[in-house]
Amino acid sequence: MKRLILSLLFLVPFAAAAQQTANELESVVGGRVSVGADWKIAKGLHLGAETELRTADSFSGIRRVQAGVSLSYKISPWLKASAGYLLIENSKDGEWVPRHRVYADLTSTLNAGDWRFALRERVLLTHRDDGNFYQVTPNLFQLKTRLKISYRGFRRVTPYGILEARTVLNDPACSATWNGTAYSDYTFKGYTDTYFNRYRGGLGLEWKLDKKNSIDFYGLLDYCYDKNIDTNVKGTRLKSLTYDQTLRGIIGVGYTFSF
Repeated sequence: MKRLILSLLFLVPFAAAAQQTANELESVVGGRVSVGADWKIAKGLHLGAETELRTADSFSGIRRVQAGVSLSYKISPWLKASAGYLLIENSKDGEWVPRHRVYADLTSTLNAGDWRFALRERVLLTHRDDGNFYQVTPNLFQLKTRLKISYRGFRRVTPYGILEARTVLNDPACSATWNGTAYSDYTFKGYTDTYFNRYRGGLGLEWKLDKKNSIDFYGLLDYCYDKNIDTNVKGTRLKSLTYDQTLRGIIGVGYTFSF
């Protein structure tokens, strides 16, 4: 427990939320399906691969397809490090737009009888080249803090719950004067805005079919709070500055084969 508390104090992110106009909360639902593989290369060292499909809102189509590889190493009985790469294809206005993401994380675990507590800190860098750079950060840094609590007292199934907060570390920042009908004196201040933009809670069940095959069933509830900037392409005029609020329900299933 001491190690877990120290990890929380050291790793949990701090960010200040900008005070701007928030749009009305939108509620949506979607699904995810994934297939993965896990290779044990050596003691404590694992190579992983996974592909995932995400539906659009209300299961109206495919919104995102991604595939990636990862490498993890168990440093000690209570600390694991991982790194990975993802190729992400997002559906946008009828076209598939690629994004590239790399990430690294540390996971601290504590076992208390049949209970396991795991705190993971993950830093992500996402490169995207699909928009106005005054509205969208081309190289987006994010930090995800996740606490996972699982019960390991059953033979083949492991129920769990998660809590997660995601922080944007370098969103576009600007200053402007609102005169009641339009913005004036707009100035782009670089990629310096930092704020929490997603809170997540979820419940799941990991089912180990045998030594090689396992299935993960889960449900997630996301509250997303995303900055929405609209400028001209030259970055000289601000048209609007709002925050989109979305409450998203997610139903997912994942399959993993272990070598």
